[in-house]
Order: sequence, then structure tokens, then C-alpha cells
Amino acid sequence: MKRRLFVFTALAMALASGQAMAQKNDAQWPDRPIRMLVGSAPGGGTDAMARAIADQLGPLLNQSVVVENRPGVSNTLAVDMTAKSTDGHTMVMGVSTAHAIAPHLFKLGYDSNKDLVPVVFVGAVPNVLVVTNDLPAKSVSDLVNLAKKQPNAINFASSGAGSTQHIAAEIFKDAAGIKIEHIPYRGSAPALIDLVSGRVQMSFDTMPSVIGHIKNDKIRPLAVTTSERSKQLPDVPTMAEAGLPDVSVRAWYGIYMPASTPPEVQSKVHGLVNQILEMPVTKERLEGIGSEAKPISQEEFKAFHDAEYQRYGDIIRKNNITID
Repeated sequence: MKRRLFVFTALAMALASGQAMAQKNDAQWPDRPIRMLVGSAPGGGTDAMARAIADQLGPLLNQSVVVENRPGVSNTLAVDMTAKSTDGHTMVMGVSTAHAIAPHLFKLGYDSNKDLVPVVFVGAVPNVLVVTNDLPAKSVSDLVNLAKKQPNAINFASSGAGSTQHIAAEIFKDAAGIKIEHIPYRGSAPALIDLVSGRVQMSFDTMPSVIGHIKNDKIRPLAVTTSERSKQLPDVPTMAEAGLPDVSVRAWYGIYMPASTPPEVQSKVHGLVNQILEMPVTKERLEGIGSEAKPISQEEFKAFHDAEYQRYGDIIRKNNITID
């Protein structure tokens, strides 16, 4: 009995020590600068979301939160780096492209559903159908008629193959019965440079990326891809109002961390970022780029991730969308 009691006591002490150490480690996290990876070039929607959060998260954690841009392969390079990181201080500003779309189109080095964990939902933005000012199209119907008269003469830009811009345009092609050519770029910023200059004629880019160019009259908006009009562009119709209700796509953003991240750390990041989303300065900043920031629980974010993963898989299969 004494031996059993000794073993039980030793196990209890070890367990208590382990719990205390875990609490201590959690209390000390972060003990070095944090990397927030972004899968697109500076100036795009994902980059804008990341910097809006990182600027406030650093002071709350008493550590630097460094935004690193790692563009390429539809935002997936940054996600791959995060999934494989082992330093415990790397996260990614995830976007629907990398987590819900690309897994159905590319052979990736990570499993979006196993190697990463959704930690906190940041927001969602509409995609906007925009055209160059030189294109003689003032409405969606004008664009469709022009494309039917000149098959494959109109090029559309995207931030990369498999992005929401690409998917929206492919759905648009199918719904309108037209032929237009895809020109993929390494992020929204370089795509918009060519759109503004007229090298490409149209895009379904995200609100944060295009709103500045629209307000400066450098490109023309024709429709938004959400069910309701955007507060940022109240005079721009929805695709449904333009007669194409099936063209319904929006980009969403959230912070993901490696699946090995301790639950306590996930909870800390989740709580602080939701706190940041309630700050007036953050609300103003995100609303200024067209984001809908409505804090939800981590469990709700996980359920949302799963539903979006399934939805985009169904859309891709239904429309026979592939990467050439």
C-alpha cells in the first residue's frame, strides 16, 4: 500500500508540475517577436488586414509582430511555411483562397484541415467586378455583350490561379456564356497596376485592393459579388441585380496557427484579436477597406472554415474549374 501511495503521489506531483509548467509557458508566451505571414504582395487585401491587426497586437503582447509578405501560388506559400514552422511564434493571415479553394486545385505541402488550426476570424469583403476606364462597358450587360461580340479578346486579371478573383471570373464566364482569358499575377497589387494601365481589361478583385483606385476614378466598378450592396459602393449593383445571381463570392480572412500550437496560446491570440476588432481605430480602418468585422468564437470559425471548404469544393467541381 505504501508503495502504491508513493507512486500515486509521485504521479500527482508530476501532473501538477506539468500543469504549472504549461501555465508558466503560456504566461511567458510570446518570448520573442512574432511573425505574421501574408501570402500576397504588399498593398493587397490580405496585407491590409494583417497590418491592421499586427499594429495593435504587438503592444498588447509586449512583443513585435512583424508582417512578412511571402507571395505566390495563390497565397499558399505563406500557409505552407506556417504549417511547417516549429518556433511557436509564427501565424498566418489566412484567406479563403489558401484555405478553402487552393486545396481543391493544387497538390499542396500541407493539409488545410489537419496541419493548421483556425484561431480567429478577422473579417470578410466583397469581390468587385472592375474594368479599365478605356473599356466601353458601363454595366455588366455591356460587358457581357462586348465579350460575346469579341470572344477571348477581353483579359481578366487575378491575384493568382485559384484565387477568389479567378473563381469569381470562372463562374461569371459560365453564367454569362462568354469567353474571356485569365491572366494570373503574384498578388493583387501587380494585377491592379496592369488593370489601371489598360494591359488587362477587367478583374473581380477584393474591396480592400480596389477601393482606392475606384475612388480616384482610375478603374470603373460594375458590380459587387455579395447578396447586398456594399456600404463603400452604395451605387454599385450586386451581380444578382445585374441578372447573374450565381456569381456570389467573397473573400474572408482569419488568423491560422500550426496545429501543434497549445490551446492556451490559441485562446490568448483569439481573445486579443477579438479585442482589437472592437477597437474604434481598427473598426474605422477595416470598414475603410470594405471589411465586415464581426467577432465570432473560435468554434464558430472552425465550423465556418469547414463549410467554406466544402462550398468551394462543390463550386470548383460543378464548374469544372482547373489550373492549366
